Amino acid sequence: MAKQLEITLKKSMIGSPEKIKATLTGLGLTRTNKTVVRQDTPEVRGMLRKVQHLVEVKE
Repeated sequence: MAKQLEITLKKSMIGSPEKIKATLTGLGLTRTNKTVVRQDTPEVRGMLRKVQHLVEVKE
């Protein structure tokens, strides 16, 4: 079974560039303090690297 990541949006995306907003929406994070569970894939890891200053990740 593949690992899963629990991703929580900790800071608001207000004032962020459109690319950052699109990345957060792609991850399913639309509100502050919302948590989603995603599979641990290279694609998701790359998205998280772009928004690491706004999110908290638990394995």
